[in-house]
Amino acid sequence: MLCQFSFRNFLSYKDETVFDMQAASIPDLNASVIKYDKASDLLPVAAVYGPNGGGKSNLLKALGFLVYTVVKPVHDLRKTGNYVRFQRFISYSPFLFDEQSKNESSDFQIFFRTNGNEYRYNLAVLNEEIVSESLAWKHIGGKKTGLVFERSGNEIVLGASIDRNNVNKQVNPNIPYLSFLAINYDIPIISDVIKWFEMCIVQNFANPNQENGILVVANETKKMLFRILNDLDIDISDYVINKTDNMLYTVRHIDGKQYELHFEQESDGTQKLISFLPYLIYALHQGRLIVVDELDAKLHPKLLRYIIKLFHDPTVNKNGAQLIFTSHDLTTMKNDVFRRDEIWFACEDDSHASGIYSLYDIRDEEGKHVNNTAAYDKQYIEGRYGADPYLQNILGGEWDEFKAD
Repeated sequence: MLCQFSFRNFLSYKDETVFDMQAASIPDLNASVIKYDKASDLLPVAAVYGPNGGGKSNLLKALGFLVYTVVKPVHDLRKTGNYVRFQRFISYSPFLFDEQSKNESSDFQIFFRTNGNEYRYNLAVLNEEIVSESLAWKHIGGKKTGLVFERSGNEIVLGASIDRNNVNKQVNPNIPYLSFLAINYDIPIISDVIKWFEMCIVQNFANPNQENGILVVANETKKMLFRILNDLDIDISDYVINKTDNMLYTVRHIDGKQYELHFEQESDGTQKLISFLPYLIYALHQGRLIVVDELDAKLHPKLLRYIIKLFHDPTVNKNGAQLIFTSHDLTTMKNDVFRRDEIWFACEDDSHASGIYSLYDIRDEEGKHVNNTAAYDKQYIEGRYGADPYLQNILGGEWDEFKAD
């Protein structure tokens, strides 16, 4: 499970940016958090809001870039049995609106948990080459941290958890040493880390072609897919691949007769649900992290609420799955849908550098947090949270100069 992700100098983000999935000590929707006895509780959901061009998507791209960079070499050489890659390609680019930044490395740090351990992984990339990298670990709740390896340029130092006599310390500068170890050696601690990265699901529904890539599933996953669709009053009972045209058709049973409809004839929302829900089901069943850009696109707000509640319900989300997504839908920005630390805002400053902060980070002049009984959506539109500075201009003010004489 993801605890925290931080990065700097990537796309529209110049300075160090911290995205935290560790739950604050607040009473909001307390039953929904992923609880630990000896460590901080974790959030099952985080939603990122903000204006177009504010940096919402780039935040998710930074996380996706790190995951893809680690997973791609392992999958290219088919080292593992998980041949389906759930990550999408994200190209490397430092912050470009600064003469110094574009010549500096892009730095990433991720802090996550598996069944029994906590890991901190650092990666620094410059011109698509690895300039530094490190991995440290400890038992959940433990105090002692152990070094797995540390890389600086061509120099690699190994920790006690790796057999130093048999491990090659020469690696291609374009490949993470973590990936190199996973490809060439059977080291339990490395396998544990790589499995977590492989299980991350990174999807982009801002891309209209995303719905065309249908993940056809079978057995229990397929049953759950149609159970969810039926819960949402979409009466599809199955889908089939037509052997004549090799195309996907949805199946309905009406008055005892079976009818098939070409997938492209379904509504945009239904197409998106059929393409997205298999990923969501995998995440819930296996305790995966799923990261989705523009999850709300083409979805009715009630459907979005339904998806959020699946992750908030501990009887459904039994394995600690986490959902991170961007959204423009303010109808779900409610105190009965989200905790204050689950709502994040992204925006750009005057130098076109993005930044993020959570609703819980916001304080008034007396240092008090936003009250958990507040109308979050209403206050956001009013500009109290600062992530949509152009809203006031649209409603009045600077637009006056365009009025007819």
